[in-house]
Amino acid sequence: MSILQGRVAIITGAGGGLGAAHAKVFAAEGCAVVVNDINAGAAQAVVDEITAAGGKAVVNTSDITNYDDSARAVQQAIETFGDLHVVLNNAGVNRDRMFASMTEAQWDSIMAVHLKGHFCISSHAVHYWRDQSKAGKAVSARIINTTSGAGLQGSIGQSNYAAAKAGIAALTLNQAAELSRYGITANAVAPAARTGMTTAVESMATRMAKPEDGSFDYWAPENVSSLLAWLATEEAGDVTGKVFESEGGKISICDGWRSTEGVDKGAAWKPEDVGEAVYKLIAQAVPAQKVWGS
Repeated sequence: MSILQGRVAIITGAGGGLGAAHAKVFAAEGCAVVVNDINAGAAQAVVDEITAAGGKAVVNTSDITNYDDSARAVQQAIETFGDLHVVLNNAGVNRDRMFASMTEAQWDSIMAVHLKGHFCISSHAVHYWRDQSKAGKAVSARIINTTSGAGLQGSIGQSNYAAAKAGIAALTLNQAAELSRYGITANAVAPAARTGMTTAVESMATRMAKPEDGSFDYWAPENVSSLLAWLATEEAGDVTGKVFESEGGKISICDGWRSTEGVDKGAAWKPEDVGEAVYKLIAQAVPAQKVWGS
């Protein structure tokens, strides 16, 4: 049975890489897909593949960093397919540079595409869903965000990207807390897959190469798409505020920042006494994750 039959989704950055894989998997599961990408030709190629396979899809070239223009994606979904149920924020770019050498433009471009890009279309969609909910209609809507291991653990040479992706994880938690009253869930996924961004690094390209013997393609992007497709279903309505990690055949949950038991003096700390407490906390803490790229 197709688990997304009758659902309508906008998928950003769906002209290639993970976004294209998501669009094809969603369509194969019965979802009508608005394939958003600023590269119209790439988006059209994905739409052509979907429709040739009997699926439903249209091209949308809205700029996800422009609030007013991004509204066109939501309008197009509703006008073309009659409704909207899912926004999958996937679009992203890299502007890698060590922090000491990073320019303001490199910082701003990442924040615009990733962090603001996750806000714009979702905001318009939420207005639509909130109006439906207030009008008494049962809403079963989904926001699915894309974070990254870089945002969860840090990544050398990617302070802009890591900061934006960490912001997306935090945004997801807030969306989940605020929007459940309207029938909207919000979850995020940190994917690890073979894309143009990951294979731009020679060592990663070698590591993620597709097996020539026909065995399980661990790094195939559609492996991640299966999780997202399920999160987009009506069945997943009780799952919200989670940050998943997905690669190959593995799915896990990142449980984020955690408070340790702490050292409580029972009185005000004197500055000279703090060091001993801090080192005790560090010694007792769960070993830190390795920073990506270190």
